Amino acid sequence: MAYVIVESNVINKELLMQYSQQAAKTVTEFGGKFIAKGPAEFLHGMCQFANRAVIEFDSIAQAQSWYQSAEYQALITLREKAMESRFVLTESI
Repeated sequence: MAYVIVESNVINKELLMQYSQQAAKTVTEFGGKFIAKGPAEFLHGMCQFANRAVIEFDSIAQAQSWYQSAEYQALITLREKAMESRFVLTESI
């Protein structure tokens, strides 16, 4: 399994709703699923992002195909207006 961890802060709630609806469709189309989403509680240390989402894919290649897809890349401009973010890709052990 592979996981895309999205860390974010909301810039514009209305645009975030638009982005989230469209992005979720692309995740599903590429076989991914959200397994966690929402505000994060920090147990130790400091972080610049208040929210997290974890998206599960069957493989690193599948996650990369989703992120690099034309369908998802078309949403980047909307994403940048909706939230500041960092996307991290990791694989389960």
